[in-house]
Amino acid sequence: MKKEIETINRRGFLEHSAKITAAGLLLSRLPAASKKLVSIEGEIKVALIGCGGRGTGAASQALEADPDVRLVAIADAFLDRAEECLKNLLEKFEGSEDRIKINRETIFTGFDAYKQAIDMADVVILTTPPAFRPIHFKYAISQDKHVFMEKPVATDVAGIRKVLEAGKEAQRKKLNVVVGLQRHYQRNYQSVKNKIDRGRIGDIVSGQVYWNSGGVWVRPREKGQTELEYQMRNWYYFNWLCGDHIVEQHIHNIDVANWFIGATPVSAQGMGGREVRKGKDHGQIFDHHFVEFTYPDGQMVASQCRHQEGCMNRVEEVFQGTRGNITTNGGHAGIMKNKRGKAVYEHDGEGDMDPYQQEHNELFAAIKAGEHRMDDTDRGAEATMTAILGRMATYSGQMITWDEAMALDHKLVPELHSFNDTAPVLPDKNGNYPVPVPGVTTYR
Repeated sequence: MKKEIETINRRGFLEHSAKITAAGLLLSRLPAASKKLVSIEGEIKVALIGCGGRGTGAASQALEADPDVRLVAIADAFLDRAEECLKNLLEKFEGSEDRIKINRETIFTGFDAYKQAIDMADVVILTTPPAFRPIHFKYAISQDKHVFMEKPVATDVAGIRKVLEAGKEAQRKKLNVVVGLQRHYQRNYQSVKNKIDRGRIGDIVSGQVYWNSGGVWVRPREKGQTELEYQMRNWYYFNWLCGDHIVEQHIHNIDVANWFIGATPVSAQGMGGREVRKGKDHGQIFDHHFVEFTYPDGQMVASQCRHQEGCMNRVEEVFQGTRGNITTNGGHAGIMKNKRGKAVYEHDGEGDMDPYQQEHNELFAAIKAGEHRMDDTDRGAEATMTAILGRMATYSGQMITWDEAMALDHKLVPELHSFNDTAPVLPDKNGNYPVPVPGVTTYR
């Protein structure tokens, strides 16, 4: 090696890191630097809070959005996740590594790491498990930062209230906020929404929204983990962390229903349970939900989400109007038919932008222009709350109104400081976690 490890340049580091099998070696090979960075005029400093796959993707999209973006700090509860994220970003941006200004003093870990990273930035990316979104968002806005935060924005009603309150402060401060409900930045959805507003299918009277798939990863328990660390590593399967897949994933389709109808539902009733995904590694969440949402003008939307392998997969939205119907999905499809079944519009997809990239492009364009254009907080909170309302209906087996749910003292997320803290839910002597039971679980 031509240079000592202490003075290795970023290209040398990248070539060397490809040979490293132990992720723990990464941190020791980063250069040391003061936490105080010298700003370059026009530079937009970004901090990433939550270094999993989605966080890595969002940081990459931020860097792609504008050449003046600089990643100056990253934070995660787990050091190995931060190291893996940094390694992946350096590999992707080989040749432009000078835009990733991370050193040993700007990787923060632990439950309070978000504060140190946020303090260093102009823009904050919030991509931890959704349980922590409300406290991270509140702190970022209190420190006058622009924000990109992933959906959902909370897992409980207490979190929704906190996000709405911080959103009002963001409006007062004219801070830009984007929530990762990227269909709002996707051309086929925008085009269909425009045609709905112009009356092309008349008034929407009903709809069906779907996220039916085979499910997601499982991370089994490892030796030496505390209970809280295990749950945070396997966060998708614990309601306080994830909100269940109706909240974490199906929120996209539910959000489209709210958007196209132009309202939030007044009530929900439904059913759900665990039929195939019910092992100890599957925590508390259901593997299927079916909800009927009733909207203010009587529209009824049937919501399906399922995580069961070997079944029909379907991720899309369908709505019926007084003059026709529409179908949309994340694959850039959009088709509108009249009452006779004749297609009157079909989206061609030509020139469509990746919506994940587009939401960052628009955010950083607004910030660079010094304008307050982006204000997704209420929309994100309403979509999240609609999904929570659906979860309450399936867990309890009861009809629940929006007003009843918003008035509840519903708090799942405790204050946490270390992995030695007591987890908010605990397994029984056989290793099984408490699972909601329709007809027994209550919210009122």
